[in-house]
Amino acid sequence: MIRDFQKDDRDSIESMIQRIDNFTHEEKLIALELIDDKVLNGDKSHYTIYVYMKDLKLIGYYCIGLRPLTDGVYDIYWIVTDPDFRKEGAGKNLLEHAENFVKERNGRWILAETSSTDKYIATQKFYLRNKYTIVSEIKDFYKLHDDLMVFGKYIIT
Repeated sequence: MIRDFQKDDRDSIESMIQRIDNFTHEEKLIALELIDDKVLNGDKSHYTIYVYMKDLKLIGYYCIGLRPLTDGVYDIYWIVTDPDFRKEGAGKNLLEHAENFVKERNGRWILAETSSTDKYIATQKFYLRNKYTIVSEIKDFYKLHDDLMVFGKYIIT
């Protein structure tokens, strides 16, 4: 089941983020910064967060927002699944929910940024499997030999 984020979800999300070995310390801090923005600002936050529940346990979430200065382009800032529940379809279900979220708001594009490094190959394949294309790459964006890859999907409304 996918539902709206509630303030009480914060600790579960933090625990999940901390157990993801793929994320650097800095990435974990940024992920939590967006969660905390939602906790502090509620409906006034720029971010919308949905959580994926299985048997009353939070096993994933995504954070999305309208890209500033656009009238229909949405960024998926984070889509995260619990390492203990990978390969169970939570990520795909969350992504489909995000796409429906965008469609319901008459959005045109949904974008997701990631690194080109080998540790993000699974993420890159995830987006390609779900019919996203690479719409942009910026060489050496994060650091030397770590390019920014922007995956996108045009959402027909």
